[in-house]
Amino acid sequence: MKLSQRISQVGASATLAVTNKAKQMKAQGIDVVSFGAGEPDFDTPQFIKDACIAALQAGDTKYTPRQGAALTKAIAAKLARENDIHVEPDQVAVTFGGKHALYDLCQVLLDPGDKALIPAPYWVSYPEMVKLAGAEPVFLPAAPESGFKITPKQLLAAAKGAKLLILNSPSNPTGVTYTPDELKALANAVLQTDLIVISDEIYEKLIFGGTKFVSFAALDKRLPERTITVNGLAKTYSMTGWRLGWAAGPKDVIKAVKNLMSHETTDPVSFAQAGALAAYTSPEAPRAVEAMRVEFEKRGAHMARRLNAIPGVRCVEPTGAFYCFPDVSAHYGKTIAGVKVTDSLSFAAAALEAVQVALVPGGAFGEDKCVRLSFATSTEQIDQGLDRLAKMLK
Repeated sequence: MKLSQRISQVGASATLAVTNKAKQMKAQGIDVVSFGAGEPDFDTPQFIKDACIAALQAGDTKYTPRQGAALTKAIAAKLARENDIHVEPDQVAVTFGGKHALYDLCQVLLDPGDKALIPAPYWVSYPEMVKLAGAEPVFLPAAPESGFKITPKQLLAAAKGAKLLILNSPSNPTGVTYTPDELKALANAVLQTDLIVISDEIYEKLIFGGTKFVSFAALDKRLPERTITVNGLAKTYSMTGWRLGWAAGPKDVIKAVKNLMSHETTDPVSFAQAGALAAYTSPEAPRAVEAMRVEFEKRGAHMARRLNAIPGVRCVEPTGAFYCFPDVSAHYGKTIAGVKVTDSLSFAAAALEAVQVALVPGGAFGEDKCVRLSFATSTEQIDQGLDRLAKMLK
């Protein structure tokens, strides 16, 4: 059957491919240490699950959830309270995960021929979403040597003729977080252009080492009218399977997203929204989130130290999210377990074949010198996997 040209441009997610391969090997009885998944290993907090259960028992299983208006109101209140972003509830669209929000924003903002600026390394789905809207992704390289951060000068040089900037801080895959001063400098550059900004803040609560988080739209009073903030519950509240995210911004953009959703998905699951409402309103939430954040911070520092102790591996210590993104290119040119290592893909293949460690190739994120390791797993698994990698690279 002949498929559309549109879908033929899109490849499968490399992160999901690695995770699925590792699961297949484990199912065959192979002892695999997987660093692939961008998914917290903690359970969803009980008070969130209890709210969902109560909604189910109350019969909240219909198209229009009782929580719908309450949830957008709670998200607007959260933005005002925590992010210094002031929107009305009708300026919030609740979606099936942050990925859904990002996809629909590309659909409503981009036309064929438009250009979207994406700092690289980038999350694997950004370019594909842009291409599915008929637009062109334009990459702004931020190498390991620059701390994986773009500069205002880079942004201004690329902005002519571009419509959109997609910014992600803390970053997947690098674990890097822009400081408030760095973001302010980028904001000043944006204000010299006509760029619309999508600020993906899905990891906002997972910040380490004294780094302060600030929302992009809060940096200047002129930015809210041209910034859409995207967030969700997957990472902060360990609710990946709940598929709940949201976008907040100018009314016309959010109305367009809701119009698209009315033909595409309608509203997210009614009783799942009850759990989201609990996450944003319960007094138990801050304590639960902080407990996870503290553990991720310990793991991230530990993983970075161990990676940097392996000869030929250089790793920027993460200041957010739950990823390390080490440069392993010093080992390119070697043959490991019969695999000629020439790039991040063959490096990851060698690690899986030689020592049963699952990594995600950095080429999928736009930086082929590196591989991504998630530390959303136990310290014991981190040590076991890095012991194997160190042995492989001796």
